[in-house]
Amino acid sequence: MRGSGPQSRLQFGLANATLLAGAAWALATGYVLLARGSTTAAPLLLVVGYCVLLPLGLIL
Repeated sequence: MRGSGPQSRLQFGLANATLLAGAAWALATGYVLLARGSTTAAPLLLVVGYCVLLPLGLIL
């Protein structure tokens, strides 16, 4: 019986895509800066990407 079960609450929209794209940008930029020897901006971007933007992009 199709359609009789509970509906999934996971619906990805523009906000999710924007947050996930921001996370991808922050992570890529963080790793590039890390390779260049940055000790301040790289870890900050990596933490923001992994701990803020990625979870928000998946949850919201």
